[in-house]
Amino acid sequence: ELFPCFGDKTSSTQVEPIYFYQWCRCASKIFQKQPEIHYDIWSQAIMVGIISQFVPTIMVDIRPIELKLTWLSFLEGSILNLPFEDNEIQSLSAICVIEHIWLWRYGDPIDAFWTEKSVKELSRVMKSWWDLYISVPMWIKNQVQFNAHRVFEINYIKELFKDFEIVENKYINGNNLKDLLDKDCLSAVWLFHFQKK
Repeated sequence: ELFPCFGDKTSSTQVEPIYFYQWCRCASKIFQKQPEIHYDIWSQAIMVGIISQFVPTIMVDIRPIELKLTWLSFLEGSILNLPFEDNEIQSLSAICVIEHIWLWRYGDPIDAFWTEKSVKELSRVMKSWWDLYISVPMWIKNQVQFNAHRVFEINYIKELFKDFEIVENKYINGNNLKDLLDKDCLSAVWLFHFQKK
């Protein structure tokens, strides 16, 4: 009946900083705004479950979640064809999502430009002057790093989200969450709080 665990004696708590900061910052923004309903598209289920403990939440994904929470509902849907009317959604997150899709990583078809298509669909369903939370990896140029994800140049992301105003943007570099990009930082994960114009 042995169950050996030899790797847990560490000098600090081991946490993946990108997910830690993304989830905490997104949840914090939603808790502050207290929307009637929050919608999430394909983000990590752990973050969505935590948000649902404070705000009624609808999780949209192509893969159903087989766990139950009182304020968490599941709705099957694709980020390219969301099951919502135009200008319907007031609070929506897609954390660590739009850089991954349609690169064959999840059995999805290959299309190097479906990030752009997903942004158009997010714009379609968002209500003006309400809240969209996104995170994406940034680099000095746009690039597909097959088949893990895409990385984006900052001005390209601003152009993609031209229908939105940036309410807040922060970035994760190493173990730090920062407001301004270090001039010597070539890559980072950016967290955006947008509002549709």
